[in-house]
Amino acid sequence: MQTPLFSESSQPLISALTHYSDQDLLILFQRHPDRGQYFVTIFCRYSPIVHTLIRHSVRSPVQADYLFAITWRHIFNELGGLNLRDGLPADAPPTTLQNWLINMTAACINRLELPPVESIQYSLQATSPPLWCYVERSLDQLEPVQHLIILMAQTFHWSDTRISAYLQAEGEFLSPAEVKLALVQAYQQLERVLPEDISEIYLGQLPRQTERIEESDRDDNDDLFDLAAFGLEQRSR
Repeated sequence: MQTPLFSESSQPLISALTHYSDQDLLILFQRHPDRGQYFVTIFCRYSPIVHTLIRHSVRSPVQADYLFAITWRHIFNELGGLNLRDGLPADAPPTTLQNWLINMTAACINRLELPPVESIQYSLQATSPPLWCYVERSLDQLEPVQHLIILMAQTFHWSDTRISAYLQAEGEFLSPAEVKLALVQAYQQLERVLPEDISEIYLGQLPRQTERIEESDRDDNDDLFDLAAFGLEQRSR
């Protein structure tokens, strides 16, 4: 099992930050949550170490890739409040980001229960963990009904008619045609709240697309929609 190479490391937005220190990247990540390039740079810098640790602990390549992505999701969620001096004496030097990442990876290896190989839908080759992290964060910014419609369409693969019937039972009166339009608008909003630099790095959108997303446009952004489904699937477990 070889350490994967991630094409985003050669993106101009990322290569421009290679000379930044870990501490600088951490501070910028915490101060600018609307910009993804700082986390992506940390990911590119330390993904070989994290993947090597996981690779030597998990036999199945499919499970290893899944755990790799889950580990980076945990890292992403913890980095926002990370203080490398926490718990240390005042005169002690702060721990390094590398050591913290190694400890986080070890914790995930030891504590997380991996699903069977046949139930894992995630593909590391298709979707890099930082994109998954930011799509998941963007899903949290949607209106509840938009979030629910995407969940039913992408995770449960329900038809517009079935979604309409479910929503009406919950007091949301949308016809199947209105559900179809609402789903398009939900995807449009999902793209809108995704950080612009993440769209540029992973989806090739430069500048931000502002035109309305029609049904035919989904072919251009299948990775985003598939990843939204994967993120929702993990939450529904």
